[in-house]
Amino acid sequence: MKAARYFQERMKPHYYPETGYPETGSLCIELKSQPGEATREVTDALNADLDAAGVVVGFDIDHASKRFDLTTLETVSLPIRTTRAA
Repeated sequence: MKAARYFQERMKPHYYPETGYPETGSLCIELKSQPGEATREVTDALNADLDAAGVVVGFDIDHASKRFDLTTLETVSLPIRTTRAA
């Protein structure tokens, strides 16, 4: 349950289309709200964003729209919490 709460409260996917910044069709998955200080390439087109202590704060997948079907976001056994605009 502790892991589910962590992802429920912190994981935020962001998609940047081919025509937007950074013009790569990147899918960024933010795990912590703090900014990354460094980026480490894990494998081709998969990068890990690290904070100053070297802890992973997010992942970037370059050209995600060409690699994956992004029309659906699916979770398994994670409680979903939505935020409503004021």
